[in-house]
Amino acid sequence: MTSQDADRPGPAGTSRRSKITPEREREFFDAVLDQIRECGYDAVSMEGVAASTRCSKSTLYRQWRTKPQFVAAALRSSRQTRFAGIDTGTLAGDLREAARCAGEWSPKDTTLLQALGHAVLQDRELAQALREALVDPEISALEEILRRGVERGEVDAGNPALEYVPAQLFGVLRVRPTLEGRNADADYLLRFVEAAVLPALGLH
Repeated sequence: MTSQDADRPGPAGTSRRSKITPEREREFFDAVLDQIRECGYDAVSMEGVAASTRCSKSTLYRQWRTKPQFVAAALRSSRQTRFAGIDTGTLAGDLREAARCAGEWSPKDTTLLQALGHAVLQDRELAQALREALVDPEISALEEILRRGVERGEVDAGNPALEYVPAQLFGVLRVRPTLEGRNADADYLLRFVEAAVLPALGLH
């Protein structure tokens, strides 16, 4: 039996969504994402979240009929754009600030990405929710940072490295835990930007 089978929806008569407060919903979402970070996706169940939040599992099943739907909703609710407010006035400054910012939130987000790694390959909705919550907003914000740099004349629009900046930053966030067993913290990311990203863009 798979984890999705174990978290099957209840009888048809229980499918009507009940009313819960936004605060209570946030508590459910935080609980399931925290448990995924700590235990991995497969180990988390609707029953376990219900127990940790002191509610009945039927409450969760009425709101979100399966574990993947529940987790997808939790991911979408946590959507943030941490890079969006960055504007130091220079492209180099913005990229350094993005590195510092990413280093601060990478432990939680990188752990979540790794914990969901296999599950998102099996569930399209879950994969889409993960992109919407943790990936697409930050890529869009990085692209805006790069666009401003081009408009200010700091980097040529035809510089081939521009296309790969998001992949560089997200790649090092994801791969350092695998290579070195440690998250990419702010100090590491700043050194990476200085050594690899800025030189490729012709900046210093």
